[in-house]
Amino acid sequence: MTLEELRNQIDVLDRQLVELLSERARAAQQIGHLKAATSLPVYEPGREKVIYANVRAANKGPLPDIELTHIYERIIDVMRALQRDELASERNVQAHSGSTATGSSRRGDDAPGHGTGGQIESVAPETGNKQ
Repeated sequence: MTLEELRNQIDVLDRQLVELLSERARAAQQIGHLKAATSLPVYEPGREKVIYANVRAANKGPLPDIELTHIYERIIDVMRALQRDELASERNVQAHSGSTATGSSRRGDDAPGHGTGGQIESVAPETGNKQ
């Protein structure tokens, strides 16, 4: 393959990854709603360990397990932030019963563990659109 063909292949794969990450984010938002309704914590280290084990088990290379785990740590950080936003939005709606929540600002100071920082844009839960 030529350099141009390989770059085109990467562009197609990137678009597929964006679609899959968006689908995963929508699922994480729904989990955030369920956690809000059942008063479950956003941070669940046991669940994260299961995800990392599943990712390593599915890995056929060429990425080393540790590198793939690092990628997933970041993905989970972002998904956890989405869940925090969902919880904050739910609390905002409950506190202002009847008024519309317009989103929330994300604070990264309450996340435990390694690599839990990072900034994301707020996403409107009803539409999935960036605010």
